[in-house]
Amino acid sequence: MRSAEAKHKWTVKMSVAGVLAALTVLSMIPGGLLSDMRGTQGLEAQQLAQGSTHLQRRLKRGWIWKQLFVPEEDPTPRVIGQLRSDSDRGGFSIKYVLSGEGAGDAFEIDEFTGEIKTLKKLDREEKAFYVLQAQAINRRSNEPEEPQSEFIIQVQDINDNVPQFQNEPYVSSIPEMSPTGTTVAQVTATDADDPMFGNNAKLIYSILQGEPYFSVEPKTGIVVTSWPNMDREAREQYLVVVQVKDMLGLSGGLSSSTTVTVSLTDVNDNGPTFQHHMYMFLIRENAAVGTTVGRIMAEDGDTGINARMTYSLEDDLEESSTFIIETDPVTQEGVILLAKPVDYETKRRFVMVAEAANDHVDTRFLTLDEFSDRTSLKIFVEDVDEPPVFLSPAYEFKVPENAAVGTAVGSVGARDADTAANPIRYSIGKRIDAFRVDAHNGTLTVARALDREAAAWHNLSVEAIETKQGHLSSSVAVFIKVLDINDNVPRLARDYRPYICEGTQAGEVIQVIGAVDPDEPAEGHHFYFSMVPEKHINPNFTIRDNQDNTASIRARRSSFTRRDRSQYLLPVVITDSGAPALSSTSTLTLSVCSCQPAGHCPAGGVEALSLSMGLSLQTLLGVLACLVTLTAGMLR
Repeated sequence: MRSAEAKHKWTVKMSVAGVLAALTVLSMIPGGLLSDMRGTQGLEAQQLAQGSTHLQRRLKRGWIWKQLFVPEEDPTPRVIGQLRSDSDRGGFSIKYVLSGEGAGDAFEIDEFTGEIKTLKKLDREEKAFYVLQAQAINRRSNEPEEPQSEFIIQVQDINDNVPQFQNEPYVSSIPEMSPTGTTVAQVTATDADDPMFGNNAKLIYSILQGEPYFSVEPKTGIVVTSWPNMDREAREQYLVVVQVKDMLGLSGGLSSSTTVTVSLTDVNDNGPTFQHHMYMFLIRENAAVGTTVGRIMAEDGDTGINARMTYSLEDDLEESSTFIIETDPVTQEGVILLAKPVDYETKRRFVMVAEAANDHVDTRFLTLDEFSDRTSLKIFVEDVDEPPVFLSPAYEFKVPENAAVGTAVGSVGARDADTAANPIRYSIGKRIDAFRVDAHNGTLTVARALDREAAAWHNLSVEAIETKQGHLSSSVAVFIKVLDINDNVPRLARDYRPYICEGTQAGEVIQVIGAVDPDEPAEGHHFYFSMVPEKHINPNFTIRDNQDNTASIRARRSSFTRRDRSQYLLPVVITDSGAPALSSTSTLTLSVCSCQPAGHCPAGGVEALSLSMGLSLQTLLGVLACLVTLTAGMLR
């Protein structure tokens, strides 16, 4: 039996596959690290030779000597290595125990020989390595022969994962006519295999579909244009299929593909073009202003803002501005509109030039002149059987109100604008009785006596009708103003009720009067006021003309009393300024009133009947006393 202080050593034995895998890993390790490992290997050999005194240093040896390798995806159970204690002298006195990650599930150890074998196939992408612990136990004493030792089983990668593109789908757009080398998009793929082992995860990109228009940078996946001046109008969209392959693209590598949808956006590399050198249209001569004559269209292969255009008309050869053209913002057509009335008998054909020009130009692709095009327009006027046309859109005449019946007021005239020149008859509505019209020449005459004060204006509608063919007709408005003559006398402006207060002084104004006249002289009204001429001057009142179509009645004397006289009559003569002048006489009744202190007459100039009869207050009191006495005697 070994002594208590003796220390035993582990011996690790690998399978042939494990050794090959270890050599592969070692070949990938830099020289410095390999030197360190070789030094470690020499140290291990010395430790094994020197015995247990160097056990602690042996337990600190490099991890590489504690690693076992197993290829992934191998379903066959196989021995991948052996753990053996140097205290194992055979006879199965040592029991080997395995614990840690995958123990009993993925790996097992032969408790007698220390051989480690796999139990199932492993997936490196699921778990790349397993950390396990091994222990050697004396079967007799059931005590550990050595402290528990930790080691690693590394799952060796094989190329079993297809590269996968990220961030799909790929959609990109570039301007048409882009130069070669313009970046379109960048595709990115990943590979779940071990990037540190061989070329399993080293990817290369290539084009499967899309050449010669596009290419891809093999290592970065950047897709660029490889064909100059790609034209959107010829082809608007491209489907570029990009393949990614691992193993540096070598045979046997795994691959996948993705599609990059590339759209060409529009640039203004096309100008408008008319499809015809001449456009002809027809318009009826009775078409209203604003009528659409027709539409023209200049084709532009571009879209959006690059296809917007404005149409214009150059002065036509006959120097007319009868038509205008506008751009339809939806269809980009040129809409030709009638701007002035047309007449077949005056002008039957119009010739002009229309131009279409892009609103936005880009001289990188075309010259300035190539962004516009011109075409010719011919517009023919179609003859229409039109109604008679009056020589004036309206007529206005004047006639004195004292014009005799039969007096000519004026004439209206109409003509048939058509080439037939049909005869025309005139008429007035039956409800018009003040005037009549001559059916043949359109002369208007007075049909009855006129009175300006009753109707100052007469509005007529005269109709003209063709006597042949379609009997078309039209009408015109006629306005007749009746002129004033001085045939009305002036009169007082209202019913005046003047009064004079007792105690009025001479010269005081009693009443201001005005006048009205239905006539309307051209220079305006001017009335003159005066008293009726008498042999003697009126001793009570006088009239002063204020020169503003009013007059003031003034007291000529003082001491007016009701006792002397309750009323005065004053004739007033009013004369107008007409030619000849007309006048009238109106009589004012002036009442004498016992006015209040402020000059107000409570009765408004009308006294009680008894007072107007001239009875004094004393007389009335006496009569009242007699009546009271007689009544008292009768009651007795």
